Amino acid sequence: MLKKEAGCPVEITLSLLGNKWKVLILRELFAGTKRYGELARGVPGISQKMLTQQLRMMEKDKLVKRQVYAEVPPKVEYSLTDIGRSLRPILDAMHAWGLHYPGKDRQTE
Repeated sequence: MLKKEAGCPVEITLSLLGNKWKVLILRELFAGTKRYGELARGVPGISQKMLTQQLRMMEKDKLVKRQVYAEVPPKVEYSLTDIGRSLRPILDAMHAWGLHYPGKDRQTE
């Protein structure tokens, strides 16, 4: 969640992107609206609890919109808000940088 005392613009951006899960969720939602199960399959390794927690935080930070449809069984879809979509150039730049990072082929220690 965004901290009110965050003053530096880079700190604000980092607080919104926060961790790898948020970045991977954003990556999935850049492709369009997704249901919970689609997001879970698109972000391998994330637990159900973590996905729910991250989506709630992203909704609170106005990055993600949660749409609930009144039907049985309930249908819930997630999509990016305008603010969420505005992060695309930042993630594209991170992607481009990662392609050229000299240590990208190293195994994680």
